[in-house]
Amino acid sequence: MTTARRLLLGLACCLGVSATAQTLRWASQGDIQTLDPHSQNELLTNSLNGQVYEYLLRRMPDQSLGPSLATEWTRLSPTVWRLKLRASVKFHDGTPFTAEDVAFSMQRLRDANSPFRVYAFAVGAARALDPLTIEFVQDKPDPIFLEHLLNLHIMSKRWCEQHRITRPLNFKAKEESHASQNMNGTGPFMLVSRQPGTKTVYKRNPAWWNRHEGNVQDFVYLPIGNDATRLAALISGEIDLVLDPAPRDVARLRSLPGIKVLDGPENRLIFVGMDQGRDKLLYAKVPGDANPFKDQRMRRAMYQAIDIEAIRTKLMNGLSLPTGGVTVSPLGSFNDPQLESRLPYDLAAARKLMQEAGYADGFEVTMDCPNNRYINDEEICIALATMWAQLKLKVRVNAQPRALVFPKLEKLDTSLYLYGWGGGTTDAEIMFGPVLRNRGADGIGYANYGQWINERGDELAAASALEASPEKRQALIKAALQAYREAVTIIPLHRQVIPWAMRSGVSAVHSPANWLSVDWVTVQK
Repeated sequence: MTTARRLLLGLACCLGVSATAQTLRWASQGDIQTLDPHSQNELLTNSLNGQVYEYLLRRMPDQSLGPSLATEWTRLSPTVWRLKLRASVKFHDGTPFTAEDVAFSMQRLRDANSPFRVYAFAVGAARALDPLTIEFVQDKPDPIFLEHLLNLHIMSKRWCEQHRITRPLNFKAKEESHASQNMNGTGPFMLVSRQPGTKTVYKRNPAWWNRHEGNVQDFVYLPIGNDATRLAALISGEIDLVLDPAPRDVARLRSLPGIKVLDGPENRLIFVGMDQGRDKLLYAKVPGDANPFKDQRMRRAMYQAIDIEAIRTKLMNGLSLPTGGVTVSPLGSFNDPQLESRLPYDLAAARKLMQEAGYADGFEVTMDCPNNRYINDEEICIALATMWAQLKLKVRVNAQPRALVFPKLEKLDTSLYLYGWGGGTTDAEIMFGPVLRNRGADGIGYANYGQWINERGDELAAASALEASPEKRQALIKAALQAYREAVTIIPLHRQVIPWAMRSGVSAVHSPANWLSVDWVTVQK
């Protein structure tokens, strides 16, 4: 019996839910990081938590912004917004939803344990004017205020106080709390049970304020790390939908009866980050105990040694869009060809840059890499290590599950790493604020795990975050992007093309945010 078959039999035993015609069973390679919606900013975690917890606004099937817990919003001045909240909404425990819950959630999101604090500070201080009116007052204008709201889940003040979870848990310190394994939102589904690493079960919220467009009554999420096992489970009918089939399997899946594939570009940049802050790297053997990544020539050499076309064709099976851009979508750079262009693949030029930087004989370094987060993430790291070996760089790939890699990065415990950033919002600010800018106050640069400092880029990006004029803001954004590109602050690789594979009886709305909205899913068996 093959390993995949044994795992599949085990999967059938662990489902533990009576599969009715309206049960959705879906899988991906990783698991939810935590059920606390304010303590870990990672897409799969956010999307599964987002079936229970809601935002004030919602992204619609066409990616426009629509009402959710807020029904109306008005900009009263450059720094003041007022929102009307939906009446008669209740949390899953029966507690009425009010403006006090919004004000509480915004304060909780500002906590030092929350990776969302950069967005919470950007939208301003929230104050309840009456039970169904909330006002946001900002210290400075936020040109993408409404987009920022789509990163801020609303929790129950009463429930958090009752269970002593008024602060987000400290994920990087492996803290546990009542919010780790329990949920109480206003959304379309309610948590039934949670078995980390095995399955998480949800049921439809019969009292949801909105109408379910789909027919799903309950769903089971299954983390299945093995590509072959996920594929076999889908083909056999043990599961209904796979969010991340391996690229090598997509062509076969398209040809199978009873299976269909939806795909499209994801708003996500996959890139390489390097420790540019320390004088001596933590995980490296370098002549003179220096930090080569502080030298732009070294970073550029590594960039130009990457055969991105080989990665696209041989590793990603064409399911990637190589780019030299540093935004989650080409829309973030206004589709500017210059800002999207890559440095050429040129080994001779790379070796010359290495020699000029003083590292002609190379050095050794460890690269941290998730093995269950992005498409072919570990394989990409191995391919990069092979390519960099041509520069006499000895790169040891430390591939681990996201549950281990992400806390490590958050503690800045890295020298070289593979990472990705994206979501529903395509504006450049989504990369500027948390990732590219210098680490600072209010969560700015919190995901700048390489501790780089780019004063020119930071100045321009900061100015663009305040500029109300679209024309002036566009000019500032383009200048900032160019500053980050010239410095090779990060090494961009590609944007993923995301295929979703599902049984033919499943209808879903594919999203460039790679976010499955289960209330839009219909299952016919």
